[in-house]
Amino acid sequence: MGKLTKQQVAESDWHANLALGPFDFCPVRTTLNVLGGKWKLLVLSTLFGGARRYGELRRLLPEITEKMLIQELRELELDGIVQRVVYQQVPPKVEYSLTEQGQRVQPMIAALVSWGQGYLMRAGPEAMPASLRPGPA
Repeated sequence: MGKLTKQQVAESDWHANLALGPFDFCPVRTTLNVLGGKWKLLVLSTLFGGARRYGELRRLLPEITEKMLIQELRELELDGIVQRVVYQQVPPKVEYSLTEQGQRVQPMIAALVSWGQGYLMRAGPEAMPASLRPGPA
């Protein structure tokens, strides 16, 4: 593949020892290099339930363009977060799933979901859309 991910570029610079700054080895920067952007966490969250075919991902994430979904999946694959399996059959079948490294993201996303729910509740449950309100106690 021709294009490198942000993290691959950073690691290449580390190995070449090119003018490293104090934040070049920052774990937060590494996390953002691999998982940052508008769509990657949403793509990953759809894969926590198991392997998904490309068409399923498109249906589950209708707001992402086809081009962007392909780009995000490729970057996640290159960074070792997502695995792409091609089945040799007619018609061709491709499935995406999380690697072991990708599974390690799940607690982070669970924490983000929890934070987001709390944030939405800051004005009280009545301010939330009905579909997101907690059920009866």
